[in-house]
Amino acid sequence: MRLARRLRNERDARDDLSANHLAVLGTLSRHGAMTIGELAAVEKVQPPSMTRTVTSLCDKGLVRRTTHDSDRRVVVVSLTDAAHNVIAESRRRKEAWLNHRLRELTPAERQTLRDAAPILERLSQA
Repeated sequence: MRLARRLRNERDARDDLSANHLAVLGTLSRHGAMTIGELAAVEKVQPPSMTRTVTSLCDKGLVRRTTHDSDRRVVVVSLTDAAHNVIAESRRRKEAWLNHRLRELTPAERQTLRDAAPILERLSQA
């Protein structure tokens, strides 16, 4: 948990995005455009809370709202080009920090991490 928290904190200090904002951007990046209800379910929050987060991200120019193709009452949320840039920069910072820390480990410690990676991945999908 501390590693995840440490990686989340590895971001541009000038950035006014919360951890929730970044989580939503990451979810949209991984899954593509989603309705607010779908996004709320994935992020395990209530739709009104997700609506506030999406509104904030819209105001920042990072997501756009469009109407659903088959049901004009449904709002679909997708990333803007600016969001893709924010995500890429965030990943770059996290990877740089992690690579620096991994170089500090012994070869045996790095092998242990390689061996544990598939197990951790399986746990994260549960």
